[in-house]
Amino acid sequence: MASAIAALVESRKRDLGGFGVRRVLPSFPHKMVGPFIFFDHMGPVRFDPGAGVDVRPHPHIGLATLTYLFAGALVHRDSLGVVQTIRPGDVNWMTAGRGIVHSERSPPDARVVAHELHGIQTWLALPRAYEEVEPSFHHHPGATLPFVRRDGVGLHVIAGHAYDVYSPVRVYGDTLYVAAELRTGATLELPIEHAERAIYIVEGLAQLEDVALHPGTLAVLAPGEPAKLRALEPCRAMLLGGAHADADRHVWWNFVSSSRERIDEAKRDWSGGRFPVMPGETEFIPLPQH
Repeated sequence: MASAIAALVESRKRDLGGFGVRRVLPSFPHKMVGPFIFFDHMGPVRFDPGAGVDVRPHPHIGLATLTYLFAGALVHRDSLGVVQTIRPGDVNWMTAGRGIVHSERSPPDARVVAHELHGIQTWLALPRAYEEVEPSFHHHPGATLPFVRRDGVGLHVIAGHAYDVYSPVRVYGDTLYVAAELRTGATLELPIEHAERAIYIVEGLAQLEDVALHPGTLAVLAPGEPAKLRALEPCRAMLLGGAHADADRHVWWNFVSSSRERIDEAKRDWSGGRFPVMPGETEFIPLPQH
């Protein structure tokens, strides 16, 4: 019987200016899993009173961002004029398309006291037919997302479909994205219907086949192979994947595209101030020089 595990990817620590993340995508040779081309595990981090996240305005093209929190809150602002606070269990889905600018900051009320932030930020590469769509933003309260309960397992279907339910979050192709919580000893059969699949351990210890998985590990699964996750202690995990990418994707800074020339154009546009103006913000992140 073939192994269900095609590869194990260990996260790399990154400092985003005052708080740390563990990044697993893009990696080599697994740049993508389904449409997912970027996967950052934020925190958990605890901020002192007065401190917090301040990600200044920056641009995106060719992708959709998806933010999902376990603890804390973030205020999203963008060049469409949207101002939206996200809290644990909610989904913020932003389609960058031909170009959008946004910022993410800890809300003022959170900064009054010590506070925690813990969550996952992902980018999904848009299919070529949608790379230049009009930018948009959608917020989905946690109560609107499907929840599946099985023996010792809770499943929040964040985007796409799994376990016979569909998320209301608009996606641009076959997508798997589920937050799973398992009690000690609980087992979970992983969906088999998606062309590409992976599982990331957020908290706790788990076992896949005879391989122990710890926090920060992404297990990329072999196509079509049955796989069962078993929690060795209380465990939180993310299931992700979907259809194969319809073309290779280039990634540079915050830009994703099937065309290198389009990324070069986006660089010039950001340096030249030709991205949409963002209401209520005067700061911005300059174009990196490398």
